[in-house]
Amino acid sequence: MSTERTLIVEADGGSRGNPGPAGYGAVVRDAASGRVIAERAASIGRATNNVAEYSGLIAGLRAVAELTAPSTGSVTVEVRMDSKLVVEQMSGRWKIKHPSMRPLAEEATGLARDFAAVRYRWIPRERNGDADRLANEAMDAAAAGRTWE
Repeated sequence: MSTERTLIVEADGGSRGNPGPAGYGAVVRDAASGRVIAERAASIGRATNNVAEYSGLIAGLRAVAELTAPSTGSVTVEVRMDSKLVVEQMSGRWKIKHPSMRPLAEEATGLARDFAAVRYRWIPRERNGDADRLANEAMDAAAAGRTWE
């Protein structure tokens, strides 16, 4: 008997300059309780905000895979992001025109294949505060010569 489990990934990325110093944040929550079960954040050097947003998505999907392996096939993931571009591209409604986005979208798609389902939902920036905070913490740490922990 397989038990279905739903996890929520809240992901964000930012760039100070676009392109400029960039970072991402991702939070994984249990959908039933809302409890945070993982956080990821990192500086990614100089990049655009869209590259940072995709990096946050990838980090969130990787965290879910780490948390649920080997039973990823029974996990449904709801991705919530304030990046309309990433949500629409990953949902297949918008074409991926920029060459630097394609490998990131392909990596995210590859990770998503391991789950029972992945749904992408746009949320307003003010409802993505935890992931935004993590992205900013990672960029602040990098600016101070540190690694986010």
